[in-house]
Amino acid sequence: MTSRTQSAAADAEDGDAVAGETVLRTEGLTRRFGELVAVDDVSISVTEGELRAIIGPNGAGKTTTFNCITGVLTPSEGAVYFRDEVITDLPEERRPHLGLARSFQANQLFADETVLENVRVAAQTERLGTFSLKLLGEGREYCVDRAYELLDLLGIRSVADTEAANLSHGDQRRLGIAMTLATDPDVLLLDEPTSGMSPSATANTADLIEDIQEDLDLTVVLIEHDMDVVLSISDRITVLHRGAELATGTPEQIRQNENVQDAYLGGLREEVDV
Repeated sequence: MTSRTQSAAADAEDGDAVAGETVLRTEGLTRRFGELVAVDDVSISVTEGELRAIIGPNGAGKTTTFNCITGVLTPSEGAVYFRDEVITDLPEERRPHLGLARSFQANQLFADETVLENVRVAAQTERLGTFSLKLLGEGREYCVDRAYELLDLLGIRSVADTEAANLSHGDQRRLGIAMTLATDPDVLLLDEPTSGMSPSATANTADLIEDIQEDLDLTVVLIEHDMDVVLSISDRITVLHRGAELATGTPEQIRQNENVQDAYLGGLREEVDV
C-alpha cells in the first residue's frame, strides 16, 4: 500500500470516511429487470479526491450500478447526485460536461484511426461540446497538444501514429483511459481497467491509476476483479452482493469483514498481505 493510501486509510479508520466534500452519491439506487432486482437500494457516497473500488462476485450488480450512475440505464427507484445536483434522469451524453466520465471494459475506439487522432477527437469534442465538422479545424492545434500530453501521461506516446486496431490489448486499455481523460473529468469511473491483462501489465496499470489520480487531482471510482489491485490502491471499498451493499470500509476493514469473507473473498485474510 502506498503512503498516500495508508494516510487516507488511517483517516477513514478514524472517521469511517475519507475527509472531503461529497462529490458523487447514490440514494436508494434500485434497478429491476422484470422480476430480477439487479441493484437493490444501494446508497454510496464518494468524497472528493477518494479512490473508491466497487467489488463483488459475478452478478453482484457492479456494472448495473455504474450504468445507472453514468446514465446508460435509468434507475427503477432512487437517485444519483453529482455535487448535490440530481442527475438521475440526465442524458448519458450530458454527464461528461458536468465532470463525470467513464471508461468502458469493452474499448470504444476509432479502430482505423491513429492513437493520436482518437485522443485528439475526444479532446476536441469536449472543447466544442458536441461532435461536429468543426472538429476538422477549430481548436485543432490545442487539442493535438492536449492529446500528446495525455499520451505521455499514459505512457503510449511512442505508438501515437499507430492505428488503434493494431495496439496490444494493454495499450488499447490505456488509450481508452486517455480518451476519457480528454474530457477533463473531475470524477473518473473505470470499468475493469485491468481486465485481460498479464500480471505485470496489471501491476503497471494499478500504479498508473494512482499516478493519474494524483497528477490530475481526480476522484476515481473503479470496478475491479483483481483483489491485489483493489487492496493496494483503494482508499475505501464497497462490496456488493446480490445487488445490495454488503459492506463499505478501508481495505483492512474489508479484508477482516466476516460477512465479506463468507460471501465473496474466501480466505483473503490469510492469502493477501496488505
